[in-house]
Amino acid sequence: MNKLITLTTIAALSAGPALAAGDKPFFSLKNTDFIVSIGFLLFIAVLIYFKVPGLLMGMLDKRADGIRSELDEARALREEAQALLASYERKANEVQEQADRIVTHARAEAELAAEQAKADLEASIQRRLAAADGQIASAEKAAIKEVRDQAASVAIAAARTVVAEQMTAQDAAALIDTSIDQVGARLN
Repeated sequence: MNKLITLTTIAALSAGPALAAGDKPFFSLKNTDFIVSIGFLLFIAVLIYFKVPGLLMGMLDKRADGIRSELDEARALREEAQALLASYERKANEVQEQADRIVTHARAEAELAAEQAKADLEASIQRRLAAADGQIASAEKAAIKEVRDQAASVAIAAARTVVAEQMTAQDAAALIDTSIDQVGARLN
């Protein structure tokens, strides 16, 4: 009720300009300003009677509580998102570290494989050089044998020619007899 009296007083005082109009009395039903003021006061009284300000305050409080809960939920979601982001960043760092370790390990293995391949290549070269040396030695022996065989053939041919020119029939018969005796002695 105190609010109603306060509102009535405010409405009456705000009607001051209508009182200054002069030609019509303010408290007359013919004065539209008075009628509007009374209608306004009745409207305010009806609002107060039906507790509209309380309802409005309740709705505003409810809306404020809803906003507050939405803010709390948003804050919680933000914290959860930050925690999730930190987790993903940590996992990304771990994955990066693991990738770095893998790359380092792969480089070390590649260096070892390169060293092994170099050693294998050197061993292969050594084997091929040894095989080539063996082939060269074999070729040298074959060439020496061929030269010896050729030399022997030439020497035999030369000896045959020399012996044929210098040997007489008696010398040949004596040589054949000596050879037969030697073969006979060796066979027994």
